[in-house]
Amino acid sequence: MSTRTKKKEPQPLAVETVSRQPQQGRSKASLERMLGAARELMLESGSEEFTLLEVSQRGNVSIGSIYLRFESKDNLVRAVIANTLEEIAEAESKMLEQLLASSKSLTEFVPRYVDAYAEVLRKNAPLLRLSMQRASHDALVSGPGKESALKSAREGADAMLRFADEIGGKDRETKASSAYHVIFATLARELSLGSTGESAQNYDWQLLKRELGRMCLAYLKAAE
Repeated sequence: MSTRTKKKEPQPLAVETVSRQPQQGRSKASLERMLGAARELMLESGSEEFTLLEVSQRGNVSIGSIYLRFESKDNLVRAVIANTLEEIAEAESKMLEQLLASSKSLTEFVPRYVDAYAEVLRKNAPLLRLSMQRASHDALVSGPGKESALKSAREGADAMLRFADEIGGKDRETKASSAYHVIFATLARELSLGSTGESAQNYDWQLLKRELGRMCLAYLKAAE
């Protein structure tokens, strides 16, 4: 009989995995104020350079209650990021569901998808940027962040493949995946996403979305 122990799988990133969960309603409300205050401070500064005293004052919670819920400031930041990734995933799923229900063809779907996905990313860009920066040095964030990115890529490509009969060429899955990555890379570059926080080109946002949708549609429909 083998004595080798099975490797323990890492826990997913979630508020529950980086905090001590409150049991009472009042404590849950206090936790929400901590998370809300930390989120606001991160957005205002564009960084993680806030103090727990600021969270205490902004969220009307005591320092002791913060440490009761979180072992460290790092875990509080991770909790904010976990909420952000969950909110983005929910927004993307809802967006795709609505677009697929209202689009009758690839020609209708692709421009609408580029426009809607761009707005989801734009709305969440400040916290996404901070999440990506932390992922560059925090394994507890990098793994879940990568999984979140892979899920977005998979769902985006799968949505395009709903109209597979309109995609030119034989390898439709590769074309759909490639189109998604072009869309994301272009939007991410313009929104200055990424661990390096590279500067954007300041390209006209509406024009960028329109032309990106047209280019990707032409690529998908082109015969090989």
